[in-house]
Amino acid sequence: MKKRLLIIITLLSQTLFAQTDHLASFSDPSRLWGNGVERTIEEAYRQFFRIRIIDGRIMNIRIPFAENHERSTLIEANWDFVGEGKASPEILWPIIEEIFDSADFEKYVKALSSGRETVFIFDIPEQTWSTSTDLFDIARMKAGSYRGLPHRPYVLTSGRGVTETDVYNYLYCIGHVGIDCSGFVWHILTYIGKAGGIDLGRILAPVLRAPRGIDPALYAGTAFFNSRTPEIITVADEIKNLRPADIILFMGSKGAMAHAAIIQSIDFDNGVIRYLQSTDEAPLLERGVHESFIFFDPSNSGISLKDPDLHWTQKRFAPFPGEKDSPFSDDGERYRAFEEFGGGKVVRMRAIVPVIERMGR
Repeated sequence: MKKRLLIIITLLSQTLFAQTDHLASFSDPSRLWGNGVERTIEEAYRQFFRIRIIDGRIMNIRIPFAENHERSTLIEANWDFVGEGKASPEILWPIIEEIFDSADFEKYVKALSSGRETVFIFDIPEQTWSTSTDLFDIARMKAGSYRGLPHRPYVLTSGRGVTETDVYNYLYCIGHVGIDCSGFVWHILTYIGKAGGIDLGRILAPVLRAPRGIDPALYAGTAFFNSRTPEIITVADEIKNLRPADIILFMGSKGAMAHAAIIQSIDFDNGVIRYLQSTDEAPLLERGVHESFIFFDPSNSGISLKDPDLHWTQKRFAPFPGEKDSPFSDDGERYRAFEEFGGGKVVRMRAIVPVIERMGR
């Protein structure tokens, strides 16, 4: 009997190891992206995601979008996110794990499983939350009469348990963790540099005017990516000119670049551009770090990113349902906007060009 049991355990162990090896092989970015820069970018991108079991549910947790003071317009108080929205995944994940293990998060998860529709009210500067099961409050939310404020968003929940969206709301509103758009792009670029044997932060610290001992990431914002420094190369935004690791910049209403994303791959055969970004103006399940796509006619790679015939899949919505929606329906509309200031543009980081050329696609 013991011998049979030992055989069964051995077979089960072998099966488990085989499945684990298969999953590891399947998750290897080189299976899809080869061994060039596209794979390197994908490796950096995947650092922003982790599988976590929360209240018995398997979830794909992503690092939220977070920009200092973005919601402080109606109050005098300001608040900072961890690392000012520029911290790397290596810094953020241990903090997120501590949040998941906290008593307050456990209480939050329990409140989401009450079995009743509930309005959650988050106070971002105070890092607190409260609930309301008042039928009037719930009815107003359902009717689209939103009572929240930028620093105090309201969220209607079903009472049937925690979701990935609920986790995101807590990490952002209570945990104050996340990464902004330029911080995300900087992380991808520095990861590419490290893979190619260069320290991008050390090389660019003088250009960024980062004081000694201060993380250069804090100075690598959209203004730097749009600057006239020789380290930034402007790329004519016809698709035929684009490369992986090129930066897509989106113009803001005041004539300064307001958002940045990074190209991961350009499939000239099938007409697909995959770019990566961190933003909260997106569908609920995409808020934070996520992928986006542009589809084009492979026979016309000379087309500009500003051409309205391109299909940009990324839709834009308010970060919290009920808030005022983005003025743009999708990223394409946003890229073409504010033409009086020049509209969107594409740039390239000179320092990593040799690295990318050595890596190839």
